[in-house]
Amino acid sequence: MVMPQLGWFPLILLSAFSLGVYDFSKKHAVAENRVMPVLFLATLCGTAFMLLSTLATGHFLEYLLCTPVEWLYILGKSIIVTASWIAGYYALHDLPISIAAPIRASAPVWTTIGGFVFFRERPTPFQFLGMLVVFCGYYIFSTIGKHEGFSFRSRGVRMIIAATFIGAASALYDRFILYVVNLDPNVVQFHFSIDLVLLLGITWLCQKRVPFLHEDAPFQWRWSIPAIGILLIFADFFFFHALHTPGTQVGLLSVLRRTSVIVSFACGAWYFGEKDIKKKLLALALVLAGIVILGFAK
Repeated sequence: MVMPQLGWFPLILLSAFSLGVYDFSKKHAVAENRVMPVLFLATLCGTAFMLLSTLATGHFLEYLLCTPVEWLYILGKSIIVTASWIAGYYALHDLPISIAAPIRASAPVWTTIGGFVFFRERPTPFQFLGMLVVFCGYYIFSTIGKHEGFSFRSRGVRMIIAATFIGAASALYDRFILYVVNLDPNVVQFHFSIDLVLLLGITWLCQKRVPFLHEDAPFQWRWSIPAIGILLIFADFFFFHALHTPGTQVGLLSVLRRTSVIVSFACGAWYFGEKDIKKKLLALALVLAGIVILGFAK
């Protein structure tokens, strides 16, 4: 795909909207359906779309060529994202999207905590305030979850927490390979998409040997499966180019991209008719407020 000459702000808004519809499509695809076939086929459709786009624009060979070291960096990203996606899809299968999506959106909190733990970065008072506000939102979600029959011992809750932690690590790694290693975002997306298909295919083949990935539901093909892959290609395409724009701040971009949760939350309330929307809306507002505080904290 050819990148239009846009500033980073419209690019990140386009990424956020695409990501919100993507989350809705994921929930539609995995609801009462088998997770691993959905995840693999959705990724395969997205990768096929991306490859056809690069062929049509004449950039296939340009993006295909990279050094073995660059490919290893991209493979590292692919492994992290594979683990995050598997956990996230199982969480969406088990949980309402109006609970799963806001918790998943709080990854910037864990990125900040990771910087403190691994890089000895000291959070500012405003960052502490942002984390406290997010955790207040978490508390409300936990009480709502218990009311709806979900506990922290359930697979869905454990999976969404794992997906959020790994997603935070992925954001830090993206910044590293795009700015420190200075890889071309188009090359990253090209090889990353192909690697994902291979890694998810291997995981699907080995699924029966992993107890927590066990599934009994039959697989059903749905229109949302190819939509997942195509929407993610667009969301990542806009995000990578916004991130690669000179002068951008990864914290600010992460905050704006997380507004995608508003789209997915609204879809959950409207299409799936989920419960306790007013209470969840308060918790969502707290999570978003905390993320905004973190993004703008000095």
